[in-house]
Amino acid sequence: MTDTPVLSVRNLVVEIPTRHGVLRPVDNVSYDIRAGEILGVVGESGAGKSMTGNAVVGLLDRPARITSGEILLSGQPIHTLKGEALRRLRGKKMGMIFQDPLTSLNPLLTVGDQLTETILEHLGVSQQQARERAVAALEEVGIPAARSRIDSYPHEFSGGMRQRVVIALALCAEPDLIIADEPTTALDVSVQAQIVALLKRLCRERGVAVMLVTHDMGVIAEAADRVAVMYAGRLAELGPVREVLTEARHPYTSGLMASTPLASQGHERLRQIPGAMPRLGNLPDGCAFHPRCEFAQDRCRQNPGPTLDTCDGRAACWFPLGADRKQEVGA
Repeated sequence: MTDTPVLSVRNLVVEIPTRHGVLRPVDNVSYDIRAGEILGVVGESGAGKSMTGNAVVGLLDRPARITSGEILLSGQPIHTLKGEALRRLRGKKMGMIFQDPLTSLNPLLTVGDQLTETILEHLGVSQQQARERAVAALEEVGIPAARSRIDSYPHEFSGGMRQRVVIALALCAEPDLIIADEPTTALDVSVQAQIVALLKRLCRERGVAVMLVTHDMGVIAEAADRVAVMYAGRLAELGPVREVLTEARHPYTSGLMASTPLASQGHERLRQIPGAMPRLGNLPDGCAFHPRCEFAQDRCRQNPGPTLDTCDGRAACWFPLGADRKQEVGA
């Protein structure tokens, strides 16, 4: 078994040129995802979570573009691919699950037609074999009476069942990597739990690597093996999910955890991080989080926050929690 990660993102920078300057929604981001692993990517809206996923699968909307860094799929660079080469990679090597299944499914085609089209495109099997694989894919994701439902249209399924169809569509060509962008947001809590359990089972059984983008810390706690916390386009913290959620090292991660309903029990209102994430065109001097951080010191206000590789690899903070906060990183 190879030790090469399924996905390696190295010092990725995505820029958007505007009349008022260049914005960096993704700024020097690096992480790996191995076979059978779920990496949860979490943060507030605008943190750069979805932009990172879109960069990986080559779905950046112009004028956004990758300006530096690398994206490697099983050790092979893919960030320079364009056109037909990139299109063939999607589906075969990378599958995508989006927040709203109705945007992923063609309302004019049956789910069977959409599944068999993808299978025929990437696996080179016969029409009959493709249909049988499509039925098997629907059965695998828990669609009841899959053989009779395969000729149904997307609108004939409930929201939770549509999301299962989208997962089947993402997996039917047997990809190595799945990018799941807020796959449970539009679903009620009980269906969310079913979808999370399904992703975990498929990841474990198939050995697929999953990048799970979400703002829901509960989903992260339940589904992910490791978690990457993003703030203003940068990685704030990265580590095993249990360690990060129970012993956060970055003040932003600690604030996210404290603002959950469970952590706020006994309080009349949910705790919250004061202020709001700065706009990309108006980032403060120093660490981007320092105006909202109760632990900020002079260095935080004057110097850009460190990157993970200049710290301990866990938290990009000059004065990480759990350490002697009088002792600066790198001092």
